[in-house]
Amino acid sequence: MKILMFGRGVIAVTYGWALERAGHQVEFYVRPGRAAAYGEAIELDLLDARRRPWGRRVAERWPVRYRESLEPDHDFDLIVLSVQHYGFAEAAAFLGPRVGGATVLVFNNLWVEPLTAIEHLPADQVAWGFPGAGGGFGDDGVLRAALLPVVFLGTLDRPPTERERAVRQVFRGAGFKIQENADFRGWLWIHFVQNAGLHTRSLRGSLSTLTPGDAREAILATRELLPLVEARGVDLRRHRASLLPFTAPVWLAAPALSWLLRRFPPARRVTQAHANPEELRAVCRDTLAEARRRGVPVPRLEAAEPYFIGSTTS
Repeated sequence: MKILMFGRGVIAVTYGWALERAGHQVEFYVRPGRAAAYGEAIELDLLDARRRPWGRRVAERWPVRYRESLEPDHDFDLIVLSVQHYGFAEAAAFLGPRVGGATVLVFNNLWVEPLTAIEHLPADQVAWGFPGAGGGFGDDGVLRAALLPVVFLGTLDRPPTERERAVRQVFRGAGFKIQENADFRGWLWIHFVQNAGLHTRSLRGSLSTLTPGDAREAILATRELLPLVEARGVDLRRHRASLLPFTAPVWLAAPALSWLLRRFPPARRVTQAHANPEELRAVCRDTLAEARRRGVPVPRLEAAEPYFIGSTTS
């Protein structure tokens, strides 16, 4: 399959590498003038946990192909779109008239209505997903990231289309396990507030040093945010499994979460290497704005506001 990764961010590079290793032809779309600045290869330091729970380290210089234009008559089969949530509208508007015959995998965190988010894209060509990877580019240009064995794919309360089934086969063929959810709208919003809950603590330090006490406060902050998701029309009963780390007894869940983020190598790599604090602040700001709009009390997120105010997004 011929695959275009939209941009050269952490998710695009990590999954682009994995998909190329699985035999697909991968290119990256970048803004005009960026290809020369990026150079012909990307320095990788990955922890690949697809086959080993603790991960296999991959350190290599990966030659890549860039393109700085995209015409509607291109021959890509799949376009993977993963950007910061506050940049999604601009990216989707740019991509809309250039999709051609490709399937677009929305591989993204979202806080708006999913169908509103893709209003510029052909809806019958969209597949929904979320990555199980993370990390960041260091000042030395090296991408340090972890690639987890699971990717999250779903639909908006309907069976997968032929295009979506093809996307699932691409990831299975690359060695990933797939976690399905038929209410992907709800799944995305729950994941968003889980991030906001965690970031009430991470913005004061780092998730990779989260103590059990910090983990307890993050869990309680997330619990306070669940009524906000319900107020947006999500049935939490459909998401019991993904909510379990935040609904289990806190005396049990807090030490487990702290251990996972501090001691489990793939999770620790993700939290240590994440290099975009503005993304964390934006998640908290947007969640708090929605809570205030709906009149849902979120005292722990309110108390963390000094840590995420004062920045703007574009």
